[in-house]
Amino acid sequence: VTIRGMDALVEWAHGDESAAARVREIEHEADVCKRDLQLALVSAFTTPYDAEDLYSLGRGIDWILNLSKDAVRESEVMACAPDAHVAEMAVLLREGVGHIDDAVAGLQEREADATTSADAALKTERNIERVYRKAMAELLEVDDLREVTARRELCRRFSRIADQLTEIAEGGWYAVIKES
Repeated sequence: VTIRGMDALVEWAHGDESAAARVREIEHEADVCKRDLQLALVSAFTTPYDAEDLYSLGRGIDWILNLSKDAVRESEVMACAPDAHVAEMAVLLREGVGHIDDAVAGLQEREADATTSADAALKTERNIERVYRKAMAELLEVDDLREVTARRELCRRFSRIADQLTEIAEGGWYAVIKES
């Protein structure tokens, strides 16, 4: 579900305004998935990883779409369409979520795959921060304070989503360490 949401975010960031509604719809689907995971954890006699770690993973992944939906809404409220930097960050976020998906699959199969994918997600976050800094440097050349404020806030939103990738990746590492 999160991958579909990030695909919609990438489409929106590249100019497809109708994708904004899909981001919101998919975010609601993700809420249902998170609740299903929570209910499964309540009823499970045992889990392959600590239930708290699985809960945190589900909550963290859900927050990626919550924050994405918030970024889209803020863009609309500020009348600030995504620019090339936001589009690049959206692509990188989608890539990072793919790494998180691989890490989760690695938890089920082989722990080494999980940590390798978690490391790749961490690298994605660092790449997003590079794009963010470049975008901020370019904003120094813009005279319109309204535009500067709106673009900075939109880029900050994407940076916060990247921070969430870090939290999930680090949580995956922690789950593997605890179980080893």
